Amino acid sequence: MKVTRIAYSARLNPGKYVALVEQARRLGRVRSEVWQRYGSTFGVGSGLRDRQVRDRWLADGTHVQFGVLANAWKETVRDAIADIAANMEAAKVDVRRAISRRTNDPGERKQMFIALRADQWASDPFLARQMRMHWKRGRNRTHDQIVVRADKYNTAVDGRGRLWLAVPGLEPRRMVRIPLSTTVTPTGTLRLILRSGRVEVHYQIDAAQMRSSQRPCGDRRLGVDKGYTEALTDSDGQPHGEQLGVLLSSESDRLKERNRRRAKLRSIANTAAQRGDHAKTHRITVNNLGTVKRDRQAARHRARVRTEIFTAVHKVVDKAATVIAEDLTTRFTSRKKHPKNINRRLAAWTKGVTAEALKSVSERRGSTLVPVNAAYTSQTCHQCGAFGRRSGDRFHCTRCGVVWQADVNAAINILHRAGDPDIALHTPHHKVKQILQDRTDRHRTRLPVQDSSPATTGRRAKHPNRSAKSNE
Repeated sequence: MKVTRIAYSARLNPGKYVALVEQARRLGRVRSEVWQRYGSTFGVGSGLRDRQVRDRWLADGTHVQFGVLANAWKETVRDAIADIAANMEAAKVDVRRAISRRTNDPGERKQMFIALRADQWASDPFLARQMRMHWKRGRNRTHDQIVVRADKYNTAVDGRGRLWLAVPGLEPRRMVRIPLSTTVTPTGTLRLILRSGRVEVHYQIDAAQMRSSQRPCGDRRLGVDKGYTEALTDSDGQPHGEQLGVLLSSESDRLKERNRRRAKLRSIANTAAQRGDHAKTHRITVNNLGTVKRDRQAARHRARVRTEIFTAVHKVVDKAATVIAEDLTTRFTSRKKHPKNINRRLAAWTKGVTAEALKSVSERRGSTLVPVNAAYTSQTCHQCGAFGRRSGDRFHCTRCGVVWQADVNAAINILHRAGDPDIALHTPHHKVKQILQDRTDRHRTRLPVQDSSPATTGRRAKHPNRSAKSNE
């Protein structure tokens, strides 16, 4: 497994930065051309590879118009084709859900899944229609990146112990030397990202080399609920990453006040421009409405949030060999209206970073991550299965009369959901609600549990990966 590391330039010469910006702009044209020609069913969807694109462009002379070195545009073509392929694979996730909703026949499902995986969906009317619906034609918006092959750059350390990175420029045998703020030498293919006068050098290392990957995982089976005030709450009732809510709320409030002041200054600048006082407009724009400081503050905030979340996930994996987490890729529309401040803070919820951390840390440390259907895990009682009322961090079961800590109750439900034979990962939420309601009604009338019926036994035989409900 590979993980990405970032090195930053230190006191880079402005002339070098301008030269790199021009090179990135020209390579952005290469990306745009790839997306325009091959970002549809006639490109990656038809099995086209980056080497075929390179051979075509070399044959018809397309590469001449870009004005960059051969290795630069070839690596950019490879990277753009990989982006298109990733975009198509993301669309296939939604198509798989559509297949699960369309039919319950295992044979038909398997046939569709195989056709989708082998990129033979164009001949199937249903799959073709779903791919056209979910695979939107994209366009390139990346004009600030340079991909450098591993054998096309070199590094050196000067007499003061400073590390320099030399990368190809726009002219043959003319390298651009970049001073770095680290003593760790980048390895492998590099991705240079130009932001606010600074160069970010992204490279990958083997995760096994990291000290955190040497830590053994636990031996237990835990369910975790992703939260806002804390990153995770496990089924033992222990919260992890308790400072996450403070970080998100304080940053959201700070941005609200800062954007209010910037809007006021922008209004003053626009008024001055209407009066013809362009000198005042220029002074406000240059001195008060810049983006360098804003972008660096945002980068520092993202780094703090990621550190808090990854630390929380490591603590969970310290306890668990199997981590069961809710799958939040499906969107649930809430009927409850929140105040503006609540909506603003919830918009900053980093559930995507939490999902990334769970996957990354679990793979590196050898634990198993099991995603489950998240529908109604926070709205039912883990003890009796009845629907209840949630208010803040408290869940009140209307049947048991017991008040539970809401996140702990949801984490226990998530733990039990992993062994549920009737609720699969992509079962629609309205069907999940009906299943839970039927179970509550059977329990209330003391009827036999449906899970022990012969039909369920046969269903388990067809789906061996769905184990019986855990007794934990």
